[in-house]
Formats: sequence, C-alpha cells, structure tokens
Amino acid sequence: MMRRLRAFLSKIGALLALQKAGRAFDDEVQEHLRLLADRFMRQGMSANDAVSAARRQFGNTTLLRERQLEGRTFLSLFTVWRDICFGLRILRKSPGFTAVAAISLALAIGANTTIFSIAKQLLYDRLAVPHAADLRLLSWTGTEEHVAVHSIWGDYDPLPGGRVTSTAFSYQAFQQLRAKNSVLEDLFAFKREGMNASIHGAAERLRGEMVSGNYYADLGVQPVLGRGISPADDVQPGQGAVAAIGYGLWDREFGRSPAVLGQVILVNDTPLTIVGVNPKEFTSAKDVQTPADVLMPLSMQPLVSPMPGKTPPLLDPNLWWVNVMGRAKPGVSDATTQAALDAQLAAVVRGTMPVKKNEDLPRIDLRDGSRGLFEQRQMFAKPMAVLMTLVGLVLLLACANIANLMLARGTRRQREIGVRLALGAGRARILCQMLVESLMLAALGGAAGLLAAYMGRNAIPIMIENSWERTDFHVHFDWRVFGFTAGVTLLTGVLFGMAPALAAARYDVNRGLKETTQNSSRRRKGFGSRALVGFQIALSTLLVIGAGLFLRTLAGLSAVNVGFRTDHLLLIEINPERTKYPPGKDVDLHRRLDTAFAAIPGVQAVTPSQVVYVADDRMRRDFTTESQENPHSQNQAEFYNVVGNNFFATLGIPIVAGRSFSSQDTATSLKVGVVNQSLARSRFPNQNPIGQRFSISMQGSDGHPGKEWIRIVGVCADTRYSSLRTEPPPQFFLPYLQQGEVGAMVYEIRTALEPTAVLPALRHAAHQIDPSLPFGNVRTQDQQIEASMQQERIFVALTSGFGLLALALASVGIYGILAFSVANRTNEIGIRLALGARPEQVRGMILRESSLLAGGGIVAGTVGALLLSRLVKSMLYGIQPDDPATIAACILILLVVALAASWIPARRAASVQPMEALRHE
Repeated sequence: MMRRLRAFLSKIGALLALQKAGRAFDDEVQEHLRLLADRFMRQGMSANDAVSAARRQFGNTTLLRERQLEGRTFLSLFTVWRDICFGLRILRKSPGFTAVAAISLALAIGANTTIFSIAKQLLYDRLAVPHAADLRLLSWTGTEEHVAVHSIWGDYDPLPGGRVTSTAFSYQAFQQLRAKNSVLEDLFAFKREGMNASIHGAAERLRGEMVSGNYYADLGVQPVLGRGISPADDVQPGQGAVAAIGYGLWDREFGRSPAVLGQVILVNDTPLTIVGVNPKEFTSAKDVQTPADVLMPLSMQPLVSPMPGKTPPLLDPNLWWVNVMGRAKPGVSDATTQAALDAQLAAVVRGTMPVKKNEDLPRIDLRDGSRGLFEQRQMFAKPMAVLMTLVGLVLLLACANIANLMLARGTRRQREIGVRLALGAGRARILCQMLVESLMLAALGGAAGLLAAYMGRNAIPIMIENSWERTDFHVHFDWRVFGFTAGVTLLTGVLFGMAPALAAARYDVNRGLKETTQNSSRRRKGFGSRALVGFQIALSTLLVIGAGLFLRTLAGLSAVNVGFRTDHLLLIEINPERTKYPPGKDVDLHRRLDTAFAAIPGVQAVTPSQVVYVADDRMRRDFTTESQENPHSQNQAEFYNVVGNNFFATLGIPIVAGRSFSSQDTATSLKVGVVNQSLARSRFPNQNPIGQRFSISMQGSDGHPGKEWIRIVGVCADTRYSSLRTEPPPQFFLPYLQQGEVGAMVYEIRTALEPTAVLPALRHAAHQIDPSLPFGNVRTQDQQIEASMQQERIFVALTSGFGLLALALASVGIYGILAFSVANRTNEIGIRLALGARPEQVRGMILRESSLLAGGGIVAGTVGALLLSRLVKSMLYGIQPDDPATIAACILILLVVALAASWIPARRAASVQPMEALRHE
C-alpha cells in the first residue's frame, strides 16, 4: 500500500515539475548570472562591476535573450513531442475507434482529392509554356442578327441578350492586326483540324494543327528533338512542307527514335518532312488536355485542308477561321490592349469585307489565354462545381461523425482530464492536447486518403473516355494536389476536434472528481452529440436525395425511345481527302464503298449519312416552302441529314406516307426529299406534304448564293436527333447521290452477326478501293448512345457512392449515440423494469428517441435538398428537383437505416436485468 502511495506521489511531483518547466529555463539563466556576480563581489568588485563582468562572461544581452528564446523553443518542441507521444498511446489503446475514424476520413479526403485533381486539370491547369499567365486570347462579340461576319469555320456561341461570340478570325484580319499591333508583344495564329495521315503505310486519323511561323517562338516552346515551325516555313501559300510532331505520336509510331527527323509522312495526301518533336508536356495552344499530333505551317492550308471550288481560307477575307493569341506587354493594361485592338479590327473589317448599313462590326473581347481556347469550361464547369459540393458535404459528414464519436469517447476520459486539471494543467494545455490528438487522427486519414486518391486517380477519366477514341487525359498529382490535401486534412482535424477539445477544456474539476458512476441514473443531456447526429442525418438526406434524382435521370434517359433500331448497328466514319476526292469524286467514292460494304457476307443493310444520331452532331439549313409568304420574317433553318437510299430501312425508321429513296433517285433525276412527321406538322399544317416543294440555300457555280427546289416524296416517323434529352425536332432528308459534294460520311451497317465480327472484311473492302482511307470512330450505335449518357452515369456512380457512405456514417452516428445513451442509463432502465415496465416498452422508448432524432435531421435535409437541387435542374431529365416519388423513397430509405442502426441498442436496453442494473456502477 505504501509503495503504491509513493508511486502516486511521485507522479504528482512529476506533473507539478512539468507545470513549472516554463519558468525553469528563465530561472536557470538568472541563477547562473547571480552565482557569477556573487563570485566577482567576493573578489572585491562593486555590485555594478560584478553584474557587468557576469554578463560579459556569460554573454552579451542579445546572447542572453537568445538563450532564453532557445529555452522556450525547446520547451515548446518538447511539449508538442510529448503531446504527440501521448496521442499515439491514446489512439493505439482504441484500435476500433481509430480504424473507424481513419477509414471515414480516408474515404472523404480521398474523394475530395480525386475530384479536385480532375477539376484542376480540366479547369485550372495552364498550358505547359513559359509564363502562360501572360497569354491573351482574342475573341469577338456581336449581335446575332446583324453582325457583319457571316461565314465562320470555328466556334460560334450564343450570349445573353441576343449576342454571339467567337474566337475565329480571318487570316487577313490576323495579318493586319499583327502588322499594326503595338499593345501586345506579338500575335500568332493556329487552327486545329482532324486530318488523315499515312505513317509507315498505315492510314490513321490524327489531330492536325496549322500554325503561324512565329508560333513556337512566341510560346517559348523548345522541341526535345530538332526544331519547331519557323517564320521561314510560313511565307508563301502551298510552301513549307515541314511538320513538328507530338511526343505521343513520336512514342507511338516511331518508338522515340532520333531517326524520326527527316522522315516523310503523308498528311491529307500531302508529304511533310518531320523537323522536330514537341516536349511531352506540351499539348498545343488549343487546350491543356488534347495534344496535337502534327503541327505544320499555316501556309500549307491550301494543300492539307483544301476547299475545292472555293477561295482558299488563307486568301478569303470573308471566312473567319483561325484562332489568334498574343503575349501581354509589360506596363500595358488589358483594357488599353482591348481598346486598341478593337479600333484596329474595325478598320480591318471595313477594309477587307463588304459591310452593309444595318450590320454591326464585331467588337474585340480580350480573354485569358493561359488555358488555350478553354472550350471545356462550358462542358465541365457546372458538373465539377456540383461534384466538389457533394464531396465537401461528404467531408462535413465524416467530420460530424468523428466529432460525435470523440465527444462520446471524451466522456469516458472525464476523470483523466479532471485529475490533470487538479494537478495544475491549464485549460489551454488540455485544449492543445485534444487538438493534437485530432490532428494526428486527421493526418492518418489524410495520408490514407491521398494514397487512395493516387491509386484511383484515373478511375473517373476511364469512365469518361470512349472505347473508340484515343485519349491523352491522365490525372497528374502535383504540389497543388498535395497542398489541397494538406489543407483539407488540417481543416478537417480542426473541425472535428474543436468541439471535443472545447468540451474537455470547459470540464468542471470539482464536480467531475466528486461524481461517480452511482449518479449515472440521471439522463445525460448530450445535446452536442445529438445535434451532431441530426446534422449527419440532414447531410445524408441531402446526398441520398441528390443520388436519387440523378438515378431517376439516368433511368429516364435509358428508357427513351430513339425512334429506330439500335441493335447490331455498326458505325464507321470515312473522311476522304479533299485533294484526292474533290466535289463529285467524293460522291462516287461513297457510292463504291456503299456497294462494296453491302456485298460482304453477314451485312444485312448499309447506308451512309452525314449526321450520326445521338452523337451531338447537328446540321441546319434554310427550308422554305412554296407557300411561304414572307421568307425573311422568321428563321427558316431546320435540321437535316444527307443519307443513302437504304437509310430508313437500315435504321428501321418507318415511312408513314409516300415512299423512301430508291435507285431511281440519281444525280440527273428530279431532286427529292423526305420529311419527318414533326416537320410535316409544323410546315404543312392540315395539308398532305407529299408532292409539295421546298427550297434550300446553296452556293451557285458562280460563287453566289442561290436556291434549289426539292419535291417531297415521303414522310417518316420522328426520331431523336443530336441527343436523348431533346424531343425529336423537325427534320428533312436528302439523298447523297443527288448532292454535288458530301465530304465525310458515317456508314451505318446492320449486321446479322456481332457488329465487330465483320470489321476485318469491311477494312479489306475499303483497302481494295483506296488503301489510304482510314476508318475513324468505329463503334456501335448502342455504344454511341451509352457514351451520350456518360456524364449521367458518372454522376449516378459518384452520388450513389457518396449516398451509401453517408448512410453508413449516419448509421454509425445513430448507433454510437444510442449505445452510449443506453450504457449511461443502465440504472434508469433497471428502475423502470423493476417498477413494472415491460421490455417491449423500453425498446419502444429507445426506438422513439431514434425516430425523433432521425425525423428532425430528415426534415432539415429535405428542405436543404429542395433548395439546392434547383441549381442542378438543367442536369436532370424527366423529373423536377422536387419530385415527390424520389423524395419519398429517399426518406423511407433513411428511416429504415435509422431504425436498423438503433435496433441493437434498443434490444440491449430491453434485455437489461433489473437486479444487475441496480447494482451497476
């Protein structure tokens, strides 16, 4: 007994000694000075001289302060290290709690890191060029009805207020803006276009980019091999047959051999000599995600991208097609630059193009060019914002869950905290200790989350990519991702650790040391824990309802009737070279291919078409009927498709009136067309459209616009056009054999076998006609429709995962708070049972408490879901954000989960034995 008492007193002495350690380092220095001064005074020195001599011997005043500071720093480091060691012991003693908390944090932080890394690459990464922030992209805006620019080969996007914007300029505008430029360092131009290529005798489709001669110099890109495109390469149209290739193409086709320099490749049947290889990280000036395969001078446009029968874009001032960038000049503001370029562009337009009196001049809009054209912003900005919000809610849910567990766990440590406070520890000291434990737990979860995010970093890109397209999108972890994870981990540790730390710091020492478990019959208020559980349930409700809305959206899209048969339908894109197949010859090529493919065993039907359904393809053309009184009073454009004679039979689209196209519809016969039911209703109300005529706009042989009259011979059923989300639009069809020019077409091939089984025979047939014809974007129609729902599938997968995680965390929170409540109320439950309460009444009491707790959280979460779901209304299909069936189903799921989580504590309470409960301490 005495030995135990001495051990206890020694521990108290150690604690008191550590409490006084803060003064010890300063006192040590002062005591040392006092001893030195006493020694000098015994030698006969005066007091002042003795103190001065002591300071000189010990060190000057600065050294003294440094020693004092070193002492405090050492004390702080020692204290932190001691807190870390103590925290490790605490976490090691509770392996179950540590594992649950770390796994919860790892999942939440890992999800946040993954979504952030993807959003960073899609929306925040800059071009891999020196000083990318200095790049400026030129664009222009104008009124949609009156802008002076009529012919655009590039982007053309609507703006609010009836305005439009584009980044396309004519080549003449670029040249004159560059010549007059005084506000930017320089201007350079580029144009991205898909091109056919033949490398080592194999035909393939590549990403080509035509660039101005100063492109490499202005971007500051140094090729890893050879040189880039130089001004000497870009002088005269049709000259400069050189190319710099992308690192990916060099690796893929040439095995990264230095002997690639000087080799010749055919691009759109034009020989180009390879003079350089781009760095691996350089994509091009277009964007950050998709690197160009081949870059060549803009002067090669008439050869590699000709437009037979038309003025070459390089010489046509009316065609706006090149993208223009420049570098900001130091000391010149963007507003000054934009004003100067705007005035110059107005002069260029007036000097190079015919401008009518009622037409407006395009106005320059200077944009940030550090991310290229940044076309992905419109596509990914809102989905990424929604995903970041969802993973943020998951993180909050995990924090609330761990805070609740730590509050319950902190109650078991009240006596420990009370003893430490009684022995002299300050409340700030207790607060710091608890925060250090929380930060250690957060660091453990953050490290595991970062590892999980790194291991699964390409999971979402794999879900995004199509099986028939080459993708170069890979998630890269850099210092920003690590910094984000570290920041989230620190914030998380503070969030879930602050409430338990404050609760511990506010602990009443006197009451805690006097209180014993004999008083546990009183009902623990636990307002903080119950509030946190309610918050968890509210967040879970919001996430589950969001997952339900996206799940219903995907189900609705999957059930859409597209209006044609999609099974056993193979799609192959064939894009003939314009130099080899000018207008007329391209039609004959497709006729030969059509015939050759139809003769292959296993092929039931074949048809080419210019538009692939449910592939975000669209074409519009003026459609004017004979009875149109004022053709200029409204927009006459309608969607259309140029197709083969077997189009309707191959796709299984019914002809409801008249006939389909046939072999009698030739280039020399009467021009005919077919309309769908929607177009017949809108343009020929209460009339029979068969035999009616309509005109379409066309370019005459003299280069001036004209009209061509076409007779309607049939009406077909409605089908979806560019997407599953839009209703079948009015649409008309023209036979490709009656067109003067068709260019690229997609072959839709109905097979009796698995569609890919006939692919080798199809390639052989095409090779017999022209070995240089590459097959592009080979896929089935079902795959194309599946790809059109990729975003919805990703959202369903992620939100469902977040919802399941939310339900798991909420159930853990409910179980934890009720289990702790039952354990603390053992005496109370025993008294109730001893006074005659039945076990089922006790069980019902616990279940009622959990139902009230869950009900409050569900109501709050439902209100939040109704408010926030309106922000994603445009991403839903077939349902409204307040869809009653979805909300009711989600609420039912949450109630079932809440009752299931509370069943075990309720059953445990009902099984308490009265005598054992009354003796319970």
